[in-house]
Amino acid sequence: MRHINLFKMNLLVIAAFTTIVVATARNAAAHCDTLDGPVIQDARKAIEAKDVTPILKWVKPKDEKVVRAAFKKVLTGKTKNHEAAENSFFATLVRIHRAGEGAQFTGLKPAGAVEPAVAEADKALAGGSSEALVKLITDDIAAGIKTRYEHAATTYKHKDESVALGREFVEAYVAYTHYVERLHQDATGKDAHGAHGEQGSHDKHKKESSHSKH
Repeated sequence: MRHINLFKMNLLVIAAFTTIVVATARNAAAHCDTLDGPVIQDARKAIEAKDVTPILKWVKPKDEKVVRAAFKKVLTGKTKNHEAAENSFFATLVRIHRAGEGAQFTGLKPAGAVEPAVAEADKALAGGSSEALVKLITDDIAAGIKTRYEHAATTYKHKDESVALGREFVEAYVAYTHYVERLHQDATGKDAHGAHGEQGSHDKHKKESSHSKH
């Protein structure tokens, strides 16, 4: 039974992490503005190959003209500080990319300015295996559950002995239950009221499309 429960928890953690990664990508909230992020990595390859193709996927079709012009300027421009010219192009590219995703751009971030999970996610794609990524996330989330559970369990034993101890339990209980609730919502795609967020949105879109045809 213990092995089954651990297996279920691992599946929950993996599913939750997958949902988080997808949501992050959709909101352009990962690390596209870092100097070692995927956008600028492709930009460096494009400059070296003198081919804009690798970077156009990061921008919307309506922004291609501006990006092509900026790219051509970097290749043909004569400047004593080529690094500064490249960084200016990188900033332009990332700003346009983030604007296309509805995200703000506050400037380029230095290399390494990225969450460990996101860095590991990139390594997984490059290396062709998600094992290290799954272990990293599984270990962290399992530790998070265990820590909050143990604190809630300890305070639970004394919750009725005094008001102060009762409030300590309530605080621990809220932190504990909210944590596992968020994990479960991410894993199942349900909002706080039990509705499937992504599926509900999909069904709504289908309904609206159906009405528009009549």
